[in-house]
Amino acid sequence: MNMLERAISAIHVLDELAGRNTLVNKLHPLAKLGAVLCFILTVLSVDKYALSGVVAMGIYPVFLYQLADLSLCEGIKRFRTVAFLLIGLGLANVYFDTAVLLNIGGIAVSGGWVSLFVLLLKGLWSFLAVYFLIATTGMEQICYALQLLHLPKVMSVVLLLTYRYLILLLQEGSRMSAAYALRAPYSKGIAFNAWGTLVGQLLLRSIDRAQTVYESMALRGFDGTFYLQRAADGKGALAFVLLSLGFCLVFRLLPVFAILGSLL
Repeated sequence: MNMLERAISAIHVLDELAGRNTLVNKLHPLAKLGAVLCFILTVLSVDKYALSGVVAMGIYPVFLYQLADLSLCEGIKRFRTVAFLLIGLGLANVYFDTAVLLNIGGIAVSGGWVSLFVLLLKGLWSFLAVYFLIATTGMEQICYALQLLHLPKVMSVVLLLTYRYLILLLQEGSRMSAAYALRAPYSKGIAFNAWGTLVGQLLLRSIDRAQTVYESMALRGFDGTFYLQRAADGKGALAFVLLSLGFCLVFRLLPVFAILGSLL
């Protein structure tokens, strides 16, 4: 299985997870969207040197994954690409922020390294929260929740079509890659001089398929309005939101680990 096929499989896995009949999947999509947005904003508001504070915020996504019966290892695995980007952004701090903040076993740790770790953890917790939202809700129901927040209809439709267009783009890319491999069996990858032609053909084919998909949706009555696809657990959704807000407030305003350490 090549890289494109793995990406397509990962998207299909998310759709299958969202279609499960679990307790978390039954919660109202607006409740899950609001809780995840609140958590992400709370994580991003943590100071760049607050290492213990951002570590404590990781309790929430771990709890969510256990509650939703999701694989935490799989979520962390999906984070790899984002991690490389964050490391590239955070390495600059290592060279410019050289003031020593910590001493661990006689090893001086500068503020640049601390801020890099904090940046990585912020990105990891935020990514896991978004992965949880998509895997337990589905893109259509997320668009429904955004519709309830009075997001302009065109934006929610564009979000959905972009998600679906990505699948079409990957599928066309996988077909073209397989066709090229059959015509050049002894070539290791796609030749550099063929990339321009293949990318142009990929764009044209995927646009045609996306137009066909949109016309099919329009023929079936799609007008940009989203609907709740299953009965939602109202009381469970309220409890979920309150617990999420309580966690964010307590772990953001109080040094929980420091308090526990002093008590123990």
